[in-house]
Amino acid sequence: MKNLTILQHTSAEYLGLMEDHLEGRRIRFRYIRPFTGAVEIPPYDLVGDGLVLLGGGPWGSAGTRDLPSLADELALVRNCMMANKLVIGFGLGAQIVALAGGGSSQAAPLECRLGEARRTDDAALAGYLPESFPYASYGRDRAVPPAHARILAVDEDGNPLAFQMGDTAFGFAFHPGLKVAMVEDLIMEFEESAPDVAESLTRLRAMQRPIEDALVPFMTGLVATTGLMR
Repeated sequence: MKNLTILQHTSAEYLGLMEDHLEGRRIRFRYIRPFTGAVEIPPYDLVGDGLVLLGGGPWGSAGTRDLPSLADELALVRNCMMANKLVIGFGLGAQIVALAGGGSSQAAPLECRLGEARRTDDAALAGYLPESFPYASYGRDRAVPPAHARILAVDEDGNPLAFQMGDTAFGFAFHPGLKVAMVEDLIMEFEESAPDVAESLTRLRAMQRPIEDALVPFMTGLVATTGLMR
C-alpha cells in the first residue's frame, strides 16, 4: 500500500474531492501542517512514496507575500527530485515544483481563477487527461515551468496549467478537487481576499459537478502515470 505525505499550507485547503479517489484505491495519505508551528517540514527520508504540496491561499512565491516555509520546502522538493521520488504540486505547490526544477514563478494578484483548460499533449497522464476540462484555483502568483518541462495543458491565454518534469515531478496550477466550501473557508481564514469573490463563488458552485466529473479521468491518469497502484 502506497503512502503519500501531504504538505498543507492553510487550514482550509486540503485534498478535497481527491481524498475519496485515493481512499478508494487504498492509497494512504497523511497531512503535515508546518504553518501551525507544531511540526516542521519532514526530512526527505520520512516522505514515504511521494510528496504532495497543496495551494496556499494568499501565500505565494514571487516576492509579494511568500510562504514562510518556502526555502525549506524548495530544499525538500529538490531532494525528492534528485532521488526520482514522486512530487505533485497544486496551486502554490506547482510554483514550488517549478522553482525546484529550475523554473520560476510570476507575480500575480490573489484571485479566484475559473475557466476551461485545453490539453496540449495527447499522451498527458497516460492519455486520460480530457481534451478540455474545467479548472479552478484560489491563490496568488503563477508557476513558470522550466524550458525542459513537458506542458500538458494550458488556460485560455496559453499559460501553463499542467506540466511534467521527468517521470516523477508534476505541477498543476489549479486544484482538481476544489470544493466551494474550501474557498469560503480560505476567505474566512485570512484578512486578505480576492476581488469579486462573491461572483466567483457563484460561478464555482455552477462548476462543481463538471469539476467532479473531470476528476474521474484525471485521477485515473495520475495514478496510472505515477504508478501509485503498483
